Amino acid sequence: MTQTAPVAWVTGGTGGIGTAICRAMAKEGYQVVAGYHNPEKAKHWLEEQRAEGFENIALSGANLIDYEDCEAGVREIRDKFGPVGVLVNCAGITRDTTLKKMSPEQWGEVINCNLNSVFNTCRCVLEDMLESGYGRIVNISSINGRKGQFGQANYAAAKAGMHGLTMSLAQETATKGITVNTLSPGYIATDMIMKIPEKIRESIREGIPVKRFGEPEEIARAVCFLADRDSGFITGANLDINGGQFMG
Repeated sequence: MTQTAPVAWVTGGTGGIGTAICRAMAKEGYQVVAGYHNPEKAKHWLEEQRAEGFENIALSGANLIDYEDCEAGVREIRDKFGPVGVLVNCAGITRDTTLKKMSPEQWGEVINCNLNSVFNTCRCVLEDMLESGYGRIVNISSINGRKGQFGQANYAAAKAGMHGLTMSLAQETATKGITVNTLSPGYIATDMIMKIPEKIRESIREGIPVKRFGEPEEIARAVCFLADRDSGFITGANLDINGGQFMG
């Protein structure tokens, strides 16, 4: 199958940031496969994308925390569209509470979804990338994986671990035509942020030096940059996109 651009698998593709990434990559000519968790929501989401002309977006319902199901999902993508050439790990959940109150289940759910899934997806696409001598992996971390956050020990640990994986895999694949990088967004104007009570939301906004929330499209532009063939000298890096809220 002749392709103008690699197949791009975006986990968590139907979320706020994921949607912007899928649309931006589709505009760049990628065959995009968006991962999802809720089948009914995903069906309506895909209908919306198609209605806006994004015919080169499809869906994958692979369970990312189950290695064998993840492996089967990658095989399905390969059979339908070709091997994954770009992997964007954007799936994630929160189960916020202080460590004193955190249950083992709340810890495990976040580590499984936000970190173990990244091992699964990277491991499952890696052999095809090595065989073709080309690949781009972009892992979406968080400002809170960089600085920590009250009530988010599980989330911060998973997101910090994501970059540790990124740096290690980047070294392992540096001579193979594969790059592995991390993006760490700050507060982005997704539905989740906009549902925060206005008084709290304004307090958060005031703590951002640029005095605004980021836009999902700003994250998407950075993903497209790192995924580009001409970005082959950037690997093992983390790009902070947080309006100056954390610099380090």
